[in-house]
Amino acid sequence: MITAIVFIEAEVSSISETAEQIAEIPGVSEVYSVTGDLDLIAMVRVRSHEDLAKVVPDRINKVPGVLSTQTQIAFRALSKHDLEDAFSIGLD
Repeated sequence: MITAIVFIEAEVSSISETAEQIAEIPGVSEVYSVTGDLDLIAMVRVRSHEDLAKVVPDRINKVPGVLSTQTQIAFRALSKHDLEDAFSIGLD
């Protein structure tokens, strides 16, 4: 499973509509409206790099209102439980 975090700059006048359309794309598990330099962050989970290539450039980038994207691919996923264990090392 490949997890990618897609940073999205969108037209301000259509952020909600753009987010809703992106959320409907197969492979997109979540879309967050965020503060700061970005407008939206989409979490994409697919089986292969080929599938990722279909989701981001072929689907997300073509949603009306999307101005630009930047994609980050996750190397490793850590759950909250894993992080708590990692930060508690040596504190017993």
